[in-house]
Amino acid sequence: MGTVKDLVVIKDPEEKKPGEGIFVFTDNFSVFDYGRMPDLIQGKGQALCLISAYFFEKLAEKDIRNHYIGLLDNGKTKYIDELESPTNKMKIVLFRVIRPKRIGNRYDYSVFKEIKGNYLIPLEIIYRNYLPKGSSVFKRLKEGKLTLEELGLKEHPKPGQKLEKPIIDVSTKLENVDRYISWEEAMEISGLSTDEIEYIKKVSMKINELISSEIEKVGLINEDGKFEFAIDYDRRIFLVDAVGTPDECRFSFEGTPISKEVIRMYYRKTSWFKEIEKAKESGTFTNLPKPPLLPPSFKNLVSEMYKSVCNMITGIKFFEARPIKEIIGELREFIGDQI
Repeated sequence: MGTVKDLVVIKDPEEKKPGEGIFVFTDNFSVFDYGRMPDLIQGKGQALCLISAYFFEKLAEKDIRNHYIGLLDNGKTKYIDELESPTNKMKIVLFRVIRPKRIGNRYDYSVFKEIKGNYLIPLEIIYRNYLPKGSSVFKRLKEGKLTLEELGLKEHPKPGQKLEKPIIDVSTKLENVDRYISWEEAMEISGLSTDEIEYIKKVSMKINELISSEIEKVGLINEDGKFEFAIDYDRRIFLVDAVGTPDECRFSFEGTPISKEVIRMYYRKTSWFKEIEKAKESGTFTNLPKPPLLPPSFKNLVSEMYKSVCNMITGIKFFEARPIKEIIGELREFIGDQI
């Protein structure tokens, strides 16, 4: 299905009815839109599956619709507090994935105006509570692709700045390389109405608030993150994919990133990253150089980070892992000059 999750289809979605499937969270990872990287992060798949399940169950308590059915444990569907051991399998409601047609260098989204529903909305919703170093916002401001007014700011922001109010951003989801777009274009390409777009903004804020509240209890900060949505045949909107994980969100602890951002930081120091950036700028995102492997000691630290965060957020000791406070000192040795 993708670079970090596999999909087992139990029942195919139809024009008017959703289907059913199983997400298999793997130990693979992806950065900078490259695709599957050469390393595996041991335990990452289970940790992300469990964290996402935890938040889906919390959101269901708040009556926020999502596609989560339960976790698979020895062939049985269970909730997270019923598990006997960690799992990387999640049962979900399945919606159709309908891709826009690529015509040269552009995409034709007209199909989304022709279908009534039961499809993955071709948008990625990004929320921002902080503007951490490395945030795409700084690059977009510099290039003139984003204005202070759009951010609700009067002065140019500084790395690490907390926003007075969270902002909701939007990008494409089903193109070769995702691109930030305006809300007007988002409505145009997705087949959504003004009310449906406003609902997505509103519910995204609620989900952001819940994630922030939950992780602040264990000393983490929710800096930014992303959501995906689907719409059923009756035009009801559902949160889909995964939610609230260190891959979907950028968390930090005492100023240190506690998310996939630590891997991005490591790669930003390599010549491979410079080649990737050149490829994006030229629009020739093909025949890319192979990324270097992560140092084993760093890879093991990242593995322990994912496991520790899972234990912290869920409140269940699924893994043998040190507390985050004991891990961050060693992580800083690899990424310290970028914090």
